[in-house]
Formats: sequence, C-alpha cells, structure tokens
Amino acid sequence: MKQFLSFLALAALISLSPAAASAECYADYKAKRDSPLRLHYGVMQVSNCSRGGAKAEVSARLRSSGWTLLNVISVFGPEGLQKRKANAGKFYLRF
Repeated sequence: MKQFLSFLALAALISLSPAAASAECYADYKAKRDSPLRLHYGVMQVSNCSRGGAKAEVSARLRSSGWTLLNVISVFGPEGLQKRKANAGKFYLRF
C-alpha cells in the first residue's frame, strides 16, 4: 500500500511539472465585426486545451480588439498549424 501511495504522489508531481503544463494548444475560429460587416478565420494559441476553455479565452481576446467570436472550430496541437496557416492569412497567430 505504501508503494502505491508513493507512486500516486510521484504521478501527481510529474503531472504538475512545467513540461506537462506547457503543452502547446491552438484553436481555429471564425469571428465577425459589425458596421461594416467583416468576417475572418483565424488561428490562436490558447492556454486551455479543452474546447470550452479555449472558447472563453478566444472570445475574451477577440472582444478586446472589437471582434465577436462566432465559433471555435477545433482545438489542436502544433501538428495542425501549417495546414491552417494559408487560410488564416493575417489572422494566423495574430491575437
């Protein structure tokens, strides 16, 4: 039992390490701005890798620049960046 508790303590420490906490996450999204109506597709690095957490983070950052989030399309790792770069254009990692 003592070994099992030691293992759990070690696992908890590893999960809290900076390497585990620094997983790279990105979200691609669609946003709009009114008067005149403007739409854009973008890619943003986010600190929360869950879809709901990413949505809140993306929305807050866009709102501070006058944009309204329409939807978060997906949350992904660094392996998905290059295939989205051309479509995001000037909104690739802008915010």
